Amino acid sequence: MLDPTASSYPREGGMSSFWRSETGSLDSHRTTDELPSQADIVIVGAGFSGASLVSHLLDQQAKDGTAATKPTIVVLEARGLCSGATGRNGGHLKPDAYNFTSTLAKQYGVDAAAEVASFESANVTAVLNLVREQEIDCDMIMTRAMDVYLSENHYRAKAKDYKSLIDAGVEASRGTFCAPERYAERLSGVKGAKGMLSFTAGHLWPYKLVHALFARAVAQGVNLQTHTLVTSISERVNEWVIDTPRGSIRAGKIILTTNAYTASLLPEYRDKIIPYRGVVAHIRTPGTPPFLPNTYSIHFNEHDFDYLIPRPDGSIIVGGARQTYLHNKETWMHNVNDAEMIEETRQYFDGYMQRHFHGWEVSNAYVSDVWTGIMGYSADRLPRVGRVPGRRNIFLMAGFTGHGMPQAYLCAKGLARMVLKDALFSDTGIPKLFEESAERLKSPVNLVEEIYRNAGRAKL
Repeated sequence: MLDPTASSYPREGGMSSFWRSETGSLDSHRTTDELPSQADIVIVGAGFSGASLVSHLLDQQAKDGTAATKPTIVVLEARGLCSGATGRNGGHLKPDAYNFTSTLAKQYGVDAAAEVASFESANVTAVLNLVREQEIDCDMIMTRAMDVYLSENHYRAKAKDYKSLIDAGVEASRGTFCAPERYAERLSGVKGAKGMLSFTAGHLWPYKLVHALFARAVAQGVNLQTHTLVTSISERVNEWVIDTPRGSIRAGKIILTTNAYTASLLPEYRDKIIPYRGVVAHIRTPGTPPFLPNTYSIHFNEHDFDYLIPRPDGSIIVGGARQTYLHNKETWMHNVNDAEMIEETRQYFDGYMQRHFHGWEVSNAYVSDVWTGIMGYSADRLPRVGRVPGRRNIFLMAGFTGHGMPQAYLCAKGLARMVLKDALFSDTGIPKLFEESAERLKSPVNLVEEIYRNAGRAKL
């Protein structure tokens, strides 16, 4: 059994975040006072991935007409509902239309890259339809994502990559607008912009979406147990035993949506899904703020960027500040301490809008809140979805590398088919590159270390 105080476990008492400023009735919910002694399916993790999974498992059961014999489902969450990465992110539903897609095309071929790009675009549409059909109040907004480049060479390289995808017929890239360089600063409103590309994206209040999905699931019989840390899992004859400080559960199948904390239960993921501590701020403006309808990624160079989401109330969510801390590995890599700030970032967001955006110089915009969150970075930058190699009836959906919002919902739909119907990965609709495999687990590739090396070079 692993030590529950080890650094790879979720920490109690994480910093508050804007998204958790309005918690719901399920935040500390326990459907039953005691843990059930057994369950057919146990999901570990109650963020967007866990919420998506229970939704699709229930929908699949209803579609199959197996309500009378539906498997029992228990969801375990170490802290409050949606208290991990989903409750601390930017709330950005931004599919990748050309950026990482071009990298994938160079590594794995155009067809594989196009499959991922199309899947992400479909995820945004699927979440929009979900919110609309279930009338979920989560501030869902559809808009444009503006990728702004402050380095001329970086922009021209990305514009070239974008054109190569268009020339190759990648459909998901065709909706991207590549602005003429001479208009980039005026169209984006970002000071010093050398180039800009834009495409359709969305944003929402992630906690409210997750809470709504779990409210529906609990009403349909799912047993939700918050503040229940899983300390270990062990195999017995034809079942698994899940240990917690509140007792043990015997499970037929386990689905881990543990993201950054996966290695605490599966040690083989120590260098495959790596905790990455990031920083997000909430910026307010006294009175009426300047109009800002679009989301942004501001690329300072090839290795450094911030992202920005305008809230319907006029406030701003900004994540990043990487340039202040990446060179200090201990502050972020393999660090799950979201109870404290990264000290180097404390002053970074002060005056942020005034520095970077035209029309905000006299806005008096100020930082009203700042927090840390723990992302799960996959060593090869691709999500890990499917059956865990060498562990019968354990399934994984993790390693989203800070990009899970436009991927997780339909990953969960496909994984639900694997769990309930023993479907092959190839029949799930999930991109082939996302499939977990023994080969991926053996791979020595570690692109998270590369982030650190690039940061070190940037400081020279």
